[in-house]
Amino acid sequence: MNKATQLRAALAASLTEDGTLTKPEWSSAARAVPRELFTGSYFRAVAGSVPTTYRPVREGEPGWLEGVYSDETLITQLDGRTRPDDVAGGAVPGSPSSSSTLPSLVLRMWQQLGAKTGHRVLEIGTGTGYSTALGAHRLGDANLTSIEYDPVVGGAAAAALKMAGFAPRLIIGDGLRGDPDGGPYDRLIATCSVRYLPLPWLHQVRPGGKILVTLSGWGYASALALLDVTGPGQAMGRFLPGYTSFMIARPHDRPPRPSLALLPGEERPSQIDPAKLDDWTGGWVAQLAAPSAERMGAGAEQILWDVSTGSQARTAPDAGGGWNVVQRGPVRLWDRVERAVRRWQAAGEPHQEEFGITVSAAGQRVWLGTEDGPGWDLPI
Repeated sequence: MNKATQLRAALAASLTEDGTLTKPEWSSAARAVPRELFTGSYFRAVAGSVPTTYRPVREGEPGWLEGVYSDETLITQLDGRTRPDDVAGGAVPGSPSSSSTLPSLVLRMWQQLGAKTGHRVLEIGTGTGYSTALGAHRLGDANLTSIEYDPVVGGAAAAALKMAGFAPRLIIGDGLRGDPDGGPYDRLIATCSVRYLPLPWLHQVRPGGKILVTLSGWGYASALALLDVTGPGQAMGRFLPGYTSFMIARPHDRPPRPSLALLPGEERPSQIDPAKLDDWTGGWVAQLAAPSAERMGAGAEQILWDVSTGSQARTAPDAGGGWNVVQRGPVRLWDRVERAVRRWQAAGEPHQEEFGITVSAAGQRVWLGTEDGPGWDLPI
């Protein structure tokens, strides 16, 4: 048994022991798919660097294979163009734009999707191809189609899949449009996040099928939802336990931000602790309430900037132990956030698994508790 096989078996055993791998067929896939073929080189963040810089780790270097078989997300592209082999030496700045997601998350999501033998599955976001290979191993090449937006990323994934012995149907294109030529599908799984459910998905998954997708936004909060398609363009689902985040699909990402000047505005006491926005679900509730706002800052000093209108809100501690907020512009961002967070607090600050989502011709609505409970419309 070579070193890669040993490390792969050890990773699968670890994921079985911690409860991630519960299905024998996915354990078999984890032991069979050589992740090193899909992450020949990757970036590691340089500890303590501000802004964050990334050092390439290349195939064959000391620790490279151990990194491949760690349960970590491996960054494979920066800024939509820079790959590890493009860097001559040293560390470089940038924003991650493609990655090989940590194996535990990928395998957990495949299990949550509930795809069975004979199901046809559409994967949105091929990425490195590792997740695609796991799906092809379990379902067979003929039952899996994967779409990748970036042609360079998609080309590398296609080569790696071929080398690993898999041949699913691969498409280079906008995954948010789905695969109009390949439906209907029994399942759809997205390995990128979106601000709302793209309507083509809801017509390409058959009634009775399922969609597993991470909803996120410009507040950098995320939640994983499993939806049952109830009819063409219609679905209902719940958000799942745990903590899941993915890079946002590029067409759903915020536009470039201009230089942001914090300007005077109307000041008043805040009715909530701004640090509630640092809570996993609290920040997500705030994002639901102000979906076109980007969130910056942390703790008592939060900054919200509305991408659509330029409206601003910023908080700061006051001398009496409370907090003040300054708001400016046509959208009173903090007013919206306060109302949403207070509703969530009144319900006992539950995790996202207490929320659900309904999609219909009338819109897309996230709700708390029951479908007739407090809710927020997604920004279609």
